[in-house]
Amino acid sequence: MSSEGLRTKICVDSFADANMKLSGILAVLFLVYTERSGFGMCHPKPACRYPPSQWCRSLEIAIECRVEKQCMEVNATRPNQAVPGVSVTLYYESLCPDCREFITQQLFPTWTMLQDIMAVTLVPYGNAKELRSANSPFSCQHGEPECRGNMIEACILHLTEHSLAFHIIYCMESSADVLSAAQSCLRLYAPSVPWSRVDSCVKGDLGYQLMRANALMTRALNPAHTHVPWITFNGEYTEENEDKAMSSLFQLVCRLYKGVKPPACTGAPVRLDRSFC
Repeated sequence: MSSEGLRTKICVDSFADANMKLSGILAVLFLVYTERSGFGMCHPKPACRYPPSQWCRSLEIAIECRVEKQCMEVNATRPNQAVPGVSVTLYYESLCPDCREFITQQLFPTWTMLQDIMAVTLVPYGNAKELRSANSPFSCQHGEPECRGNMIEACILHLTEHSLAFHIIYCMESSADVLSAAQSCLRLYAPSVPWSRVDSCVKGDLGYQLMRANALMTRALNPAHTHVPWITFNGEYTEENEDKAMSSLFQLVCRLYKGVKPPACTGAPVRLDRSFC
């Protein structure tokens, strides 16, 4: 090949190579544009300045984010906030086998599905007794470890947000060793709360005051409790409700709720507006 032909081939190859690079850059820019604009996507992202968790906060935000229809459908499935939820209060002991079984097999699973229509209050004290001793102010049915477990859970309820505290206590009560699991359960569900705060509460005056408050709540029960777990609904105790709660708390809460039953209670499917490609 002549030198002139070689130079021509090099120029053509270079031009083709540059052309390919330019095409690649344009393709990348097009992909970036379509991703940001939602053009050509099956589920375009609403162009609004609010995070998804806030889209249904108000009608104005829903309109701006172009999800007003979806928000109306979602809100239609939520319970009427004007109707009070079912208040469930559990008086229990941290190491009581029946209490642990109720928490792990009935109370926590039901709450995870029906928390929009029920409120849970946990009172760790049970059959404990208050003593007039500075070294050991309480005696517990299952010994000193249970007193410590009760106080740990009372401190966790005081130091963390309620839903996190319930997760932590469920984690503890479902573990093979309730007390040994406390630190790891706290670290798992409330990593911002150092164990040292719980330990200080347990060893200090705060823990005692929390347990004293639980003792007063338990002693104020009418009728007086004769066993644990002792469960009240909307502040009242009946043997009938307790029997039903022990076998199917979920069905009982659904029956006691006075508002429109949520889909979880009725078994009705929740149909949302969807688009498909």
